[in-house]
Amino acid sequence: MKEAERMWEELEETVPRDVFCAEVLAWARRIGVEPKEVHLRPMRRKWGSCSTKGRITFNTELLSKPAASRRRVIVEELLHLKIPNHGKLFKSLLRVYLGSGEMTERV
Repeated sequence: MKEAERMWEELEETVPRDVFCAEVLAWARRIGVEPKEVHLRPMRRKWGSCSTKGRITFNTELLSKPAASRRRVIVEELLHLKIPNHGKLFKSLLRVYLGSGEMTERV
């Protein structure tokens, strides 16, 4: 039964594209930003990126990651619409939105 339970947990974490996009837009409203475009595509080396024109792109592999991992990448990329670097202000806002517990988690 343990393996069946583990398989269920893995499936439970996978979300459809439209649910992921709704999650991104909900976080955008909470943070107070408006991405011009939101895209999902396979990416080799990154989980997400944010262009200076407001286009946010996420790696399709995020759809099968745990909710906390998705949340961290979504918030990081959306924050780049306000702050284009990883300085102290960026890290402080990340901590505000995610809490210190999720700051140490890696995708």
